[in-house]
Amino acid sequence: MPETTIENLIQNLPDADSAKRFLAELAERYPAERQRLERNAGLLADVLTLVSFSPLLATTLLQHKSYFAWLDRQRRAASVRSKEDLLESLARFEMTHSTLEPNVMLSRFRRRELLRIYLQDVRNLETIAEITEEISNLADAILEHALRLARQELDNRYGPPLEADDKGRSAEARFCVVALGKLGSLELNYASDIDLLFLYSSEGNTSGTGSRGSVTNREYFVKLAEQIIKLVGQQTGEGAAYRVDMRLRPHGRVGALAISVGEAVAYYLGAAKPWERQVLIRSRGCAGDVDLYRIFEERVERRVYSNGGTIAEALRNVRQSKDKINFEKRSNDGFNVKLGIGGIREIEFIAQALQLAYGGKDEWLRTPHTLISLSRIADRGLLTESEHTALASAYTFLRRLEHRIQMEHGLQTHCVPNDPERRTLIAKRMYFARLEDFDESLEKHAEAASRAFKRIFGIDEDADPATEPAVGSEGTTIRLRTEAPLEPALGAALSSLEKSGYDADAAARRKLAELASASPHFAGFVAANPGLIEILPNAAKEFSVHDYAAAFQSGVDAEPTFAGRLAQIRRSHSRFMFEIAASELFGKLSMGDAKTHQTALAEASVAAAVSIVKEELSRRIERPIDDFPFAVLGLGKLGGNAMDYGSDLDLVLVYDDESPLTYVEPESLTPAVVFAKAVELFVTTLSAMTREGSLYRVDLRLRPDGKNGAPATGVNSFLGYFESRASVWEWLAYVKLRAVGGDRDLARRAADRAREIIHRRASKADPEEIRAETLRVREMLEFQKARRNRRSIDIKYGEGGLLDVYFAMRFLQLRDNVPDEGADRSTLHMLGTLHAGGCLTPRDFQALAAGYAFLSELDHYLRLTIGRATKLPPAREVLNRIAKMMKLRTASELRERLALHRMEIRSSFESVLKS
Repeated sequence: MPETTIENLIQNLPDADSAKRFLAELAERYPAERQRLERNAGLLADVLTLVSFSPLLATTLLQHKSYFAWLDRQRRAASVRSKEDLLESLARFEMTHSTLEPNVMLSRFRRRELLRIYLQDVRNLETIAEITEEISNLADAILEHALRLARQELDNRYGPPLEADDKGRSAEARFCVVALGKLGSLELNYASDIDLLFLYSSEGNTSGTGSRGSVTNREYFVKLAEQIIKLVGQQTGEGAAYRVDMRLRPHGRVGALAISVGEAVAYYLGAAKPWERQVLIRSRGCAGDVDLYRIFEERVERRVYSNGGTIAEALRNVRQSKDKINFEKRSNDGFNVKLGIGGIREIEFIAQALQLAYGGKDEWLRTPHTLISLSRIADRGLLTESEHTALASAYTFLRRLEHRIQMEHGLQTHCVPNDPERRTLIAKRMYFARLEDFDESLEKHAEAASRAFKRIFGIDEDADPATEPAVGSEGTTIRLRTEAPLEPALGAALSSLEKSGYDADAAARRKLAELASASPHFAGFVAANPGLIEILPNAAKEFSVHDYAAAFQSGVDAEPTFAGRLAQIRRSHSRFMFEIAASELFGKLSMGDAKTHQTALAEASVAAAVSIVKEELSRRIERPIDDFPFAVLGLGKLGGNAMDYGSDLDLVLVYDDESPLTYVEPESLTPAVVFAKAVELFVTTLSAMTREGSLYRVDLRLRPDGKNGAPATGVNSFLGYFESRASVWEWLAYVKLRAVGGDRDLARRAADRAREIIHRRASKADPEEIRAETLRVREMLEFQKARRNRRSIDIKYGEGGLLDVYFAMRFLQLRDNVPDEGADRSTLHMLGTLHAGGCLTPRDFQALAAGYAFLSELDHYLRLTIGRATKLPPAREVLNRIAKMMKLRTASELRERLALHRMEIRSSFESVLKS
């Protein structure tokens, strides 16, 4: 490569001098590697970018020349790697580095993976949520691997730890590593400590089959915890994989390293201080037996989100935690992006304070991730739309800045340097041409976060008037939102809209009150988006049928950037979705029509996403794309033309593997690589959380080979999979497959051919095999989703639930070769078809059809009223509201009819599958 080309690459980097020094040292140490690097323009650009952003990673590359080839293989794969994916990589890494001590191996593996992750970060190829999730997944994988190594060693010494099960029989005791703090919420940064808690199931003794005889379970698990900490946290010449912080465990520094679930529950229900319970907001099982953590979580959750305390107490406790941090962490080293005024911690504490204050009565608010919790809090009207936008933007900016500071030398630092030269370098790494612009942006974000923090905690004199005063510690006054926030929030939203000229008459106010009464879920949505008030239906105005696809495309065409297009379709989607819901609530749409419009909206969203992907791919490869043989197939509710409020998109993505891509060079970009990138952009377009929210959760888990399969599959490979390798449970899942977007001809060909293959194979299979597998999958889902929590009725997964109907119907479709034909793919239509064809007895048809109609209606009104939920809410007020929508008299009548339908559905399910 000519020196002028290299010089052009270097001169636009934030730290050109570092890049030059790196190339010179590389030439001196590994001249052949330098020559190979110069022949690979893409890799060279990525390496020099990493070097310019991180001297730490420059050193890593110079210490391990094999990482250049590894990085070249990995750098185009921009999707977030799961814990399972990273465990596989770690196993391969261990095999090729078998001479290393385990703690050195783990540290070295982490450093290598950071090359790939930080490259995606500085290239802005992944959102901040995706970056922190992958850093967290990496920590999870390393902890899981360390646990396996440590457990093997201790079992060799003492034998496995044992406990008595419910019937008094001996069973192996269970153990879980619980992540707290940023790791607990999947928001770990590059230099974070990892805060851990070690739990084991119960007391007992080890089997004594090891070399050192038997010890108590407590002794065994404390030693196990010590060994994990040593493997992960012991310093070596290359540093440790992580710094492990155990100070958040029960009783702090004086507490045992590992405790039983029973002890932990007793502590958090009794002696734990409020700030210790606050810590559990961001907790999860990250290694070992995660189900053990869920048992612990179920037993302490009611104490974390207590209904007994007041909102004032919840906010006061969080405020005191922040004041304590402010006192202990004061610094003159520069603005602290984590702990400073308007920093990351203030944003996190806003989310946690409002979760603690309102999460006792509203389970939907109980989520550990900061950005997701802020979005849900705003949906409930506890933050204004402008506050939510400002906080989400500030959080993203400050976390990116934190990453740039930490990855310079791999240190746990959070301070923006005061030195002008160092500060200018940070500004360039944040893609600011001028230091003044960086300082202005930093100040803007910090002020916005601080302003929201002060209002929530009553520090700001100009706090929202829709509050009530309460006395805090030492006589200070904390301004708080009222115990019933939706009505004041809607009033504030209406006032905000009036200031822009909207004429809010008595009818508008009455409609808002009716909306709040009928659907707290959508009322909260309006509180966060005041502009939606303008499209509330009136008596004279009927529902307007929109061409959603044309509306989306018009908005996309008007936006020149990828981010702008994502924002535009989210704004349009919110407006259309609310219009559907409001029209139904005010009697302008039937339930069936609402689902039809939602299905059309989902298909239009898919079409817009494909259009955006095509434009963004074209920009990235710097060539126009004319032919784009990329097809989207729908399963689940989308496949059955029955989208509903809060539905996921269950999708399968295929491409034409016979059509050559004329716009890419075969030696650099294969179709598999191009369409893998297309999938990443497609999922981001539909599901990434931005300040405008997200459109849908996209689920690709039903693709061929599941999580081990390619995100997009060539159509011939896709069809070949169903010809030879697809299992019976996959036949069941794909019965409702249909074309929903992208290249329509390709989509229809793939969907029709796949269903034809499935029915042909099923007709030749042993009906007993299909029956047995249908029962197995149904019973597994019932056990996993419903039987473990019998305190509430699960209308989807539970006995006599919707899945009983789906599995009975699809079994009969496969056994008797009854494919979906025509436009009507609904469950009721297919049940009628099966009855007419003699596949269903009159009694079973009546039980399944009537039961499905009832459950489907109940599911729909649950979604409309409180949001997506499969379990019947315990609150009588909510059930009375839903009963009224279903034209029933009382909640008691609803429960009685539900019980009857569930019994009849289960009876017919067993008649079909067990007779």
